[in-house]
Amino acid sequence: MDVNFSLENINETAETLLQTIDTKKVIALHGQMGAGKTTFVRAICDTLGVQVAVSSPTFSIINEYKSAEGDVIYHLDLYRLKDEQEAINAGVEDCLYSGNLCLVEWPEITPELFPIDTVHCYLSVLGEKERKLVIG
Repeated sequence: MDVNFSLENINETAETLLQTIDTKKVIALHGQMGAGKTTFVRAICDTLGVQVAVSSPTFSIINEYKSAEGDVIYHLDLYRLKDEQEAINAGVEDCLYSGNLCLVEWPEITPELFPIDTVHCYLSVLGEKERKLVIG
């Protein structure tokens, strides 16, 4: 599925993604620096009723949020990790197999850790305010 979207309709795109993935729990967000991965995670969290500020876990590696329903949502940023062992030590694998929704930026750092049913999403820049989402 391919969707072009802007900041004005990003929440609708996030909702479409959530409907598309059905019961799958791990969403791997691929895209170059500045493609809007963290912004898209914010939109997903908004859609799920997260009430706290959603920010990039670049330094903490893992942020944890609660949906309006009380469900745990993990937001992971693997950019600063060197390898699979460092990811395991940071608790990444525990999150990925927790049964909770996991939104993962820079999944290409440790592709071996991901569950087989991971939903891979590719974000790309179309213009200053427009992005393309490809759900693979």
